[in-house]
Amino acid sequence: MMVRVIQMNVFKRLLQLLFPYRVWVAVSFVAAILVMALNLTIPQLIRLVIDRVILENQLNLLGFIVISVILVSVFKALFTFVHRYVMEYVAQKAIFDIRNKLYVHLQRLSFSYLGQITTGQLMSRVTSDVETLRRFLDFGVIHFLQSCLTILGILTVMFIMHPLLALVSMASIPFLTGTVYKFARKVKPAFSDIQHQVAQLSSVLQENITGIRLVQANTREEGEAKKFWEQNNKLFNSNVFTAKIWSFYLPLMQFISGLGTALIFWYGGRLVITGELLLGELIAFNSYLLLLVMPLRMLGWVVSLIQRAVSSGERIFEILDSEPEIKNQPGARDIGKAEGLVQFRQVGFGYQENKMVLKNINLSVLPGQVTALVGTTGSGKSALVELIPRFYDPQEGTILLDGRDIKSITLESLRKNVGIVFQESFLFSATLAENIAYGRPDASEEEIINAAKGAQIHDFIVSLPQGYQTVIGERGLGLSGGQKQRISIARTLLVNPRVLILDDITANIDVRTEFLIRKALKNLMKGKTVFLIAQRLSTLRNVDQVVVLDQGEIIELGTHHDLIRSGGRYAELYRMQLYGIEPTAS
Repeated sequence: MMVRVIQMNVFKRLLQLLFPYRVWVAVSFVAAILVMALNLTIPQLIRLVIDRVILENQLNLLGFIVISVILVSVFKALFTFVHRYVMEYVAQKAIFDIRNKLYVHLQRLSFSYLGQITTGQLMSRVTSDVETLRRFLDFGVIHFLQSCLTILGILTVMFIMHPLLALVSMASIPFLTGTVYKFARKVKPAFSDIQHQVAQLSSVLQENITGIRLVQANTREEGEAKKFWEQNNKLFNSNVFTAKIWSFYLPLMQFISGLGTALIFWYGGRLVITGELLLGELIAFNSYLLLLVMPLRMLGWVVSLIQRAVSSGERIFEILDSEPEIKNQPGARDIGKAEGLVQFRQVGFGYQENKMVLKNINLSVLPGQVTALVGTTGSGKSALVELIPRFYDPQEGTILLDGRDIKSITLESLRKNVGIVFQESFLFSATLAENIAYGRPDASEEEIINAAKGAQIHDFIVSLPQGYQTVIGERGLGLSGGQKQRISIARTLLVNPRVLILDDITANIDVRTEFLIRKALKNLMKGKTVFLIAQRLSTLRNVDQVVVLDQGEIIELGTHHDLIRSGGRYAELYRMQLYGIEPTAS
């Protein structure tokens, strides 16, 4: 019962997508009614031809009937065009709206939510599921209404013509209705399974394409092909099972409809022989029954489309109904240009509430100070800096910027003051100028060039045939790691944030590239509060303070030289890197 309520709620929400375009829907609906009315006139014209022109030899009616048929055909074509074009326009507009709404909402979802759903599943919902909704809004809604009206109109005319014959012809309708109902019940979960398998296949494909270098480097092509084959086979089986349902129920509907025709000829033929019914009326009656079969069969198709749309709607509304965990608090204010004082007070955080990654973090970083974060993998370095721009919120304690709880600052204002250069730089498929100006799309050409010069990447860019207008491939394909890093630094230089986070950006690069990046960093770090995640401890001699993390706690804090003299964990790690001496167990 609860499932049916949920499905009905989703169905109502799908219909509400059409509400902004209700006038156009009404136009399409009126056109559909007129098409239905014109369809009802055709059997009457056939009846006149048989009973009056052929049997009674009233040739004077032939010209009128021919002209009527032509006019009916012309107006039917005209109204069919209006009905289909307008509804297609409405469906495309509604899907345009929901696709944009989905995309905007995805940009605002928290990292915690995005980490629970694969990219392939998201892509499937934004493409495949949205397309299913388009088909429903385009064909499903209007065909459902048109079919219902056509059935009602045909039954009305049939009962007016001959009530008893109409009742006889209706004998097969309850069986046909029951078959449509059973078909709808079975096809809905089948379509839901198809949508799920499409999403899983998209995930496998996306992972394989993203990690193709790793696949080839480890000669795992056959293993990945097998994985894809298995998932593709599941989708194949789901589609075959659904096709089996269609293949069984649609011919069954046709058979039941055929029984209605047989009943008409059995009973109607007797009435014609006894003179109680004219031959033209019998033919018209059968024509109406044939007209009735089409909307009844269409209802079966529409019902399956509705079920499929409900399945897709559930998946789409699941995203739209997901509230971002990280959002502006009531009364949040724009901080403007921050000074750069960052403070952690009794901060505790875990990606899962029952598994804390950071514990009892107390730390103050003055404006303009450079603070290095040091620790083994999993010690909490990345988690700590991810809290500053509110990618996540701590479960315990408070983080302050210039003495204000960062939750009291608008997200836009906070993140404009916090710049991040990640270890793996992400670049868009756009020009180099657009990538550098990503954080400031309104930046002038001169500002972009100055940022590139400060990042030590200008000379490389101007050496390219198209210079700053060079379009780079997906994720910066064709550029070296050092070049991508320096473009990222140029991007951050242009934004000029007050707080800067550098996530081990000199790891895994050659000496010359490191020299260029460090030269660029000197320009980037001037006058900024800097959090520097670093693995090479020898590069930390001149930072203002070093924070040593272990299992989510700060175990040492001081300058590089003070920590070396104290002989603690930092000194052990330093000696291990410098001389290859293994640190003692804590």
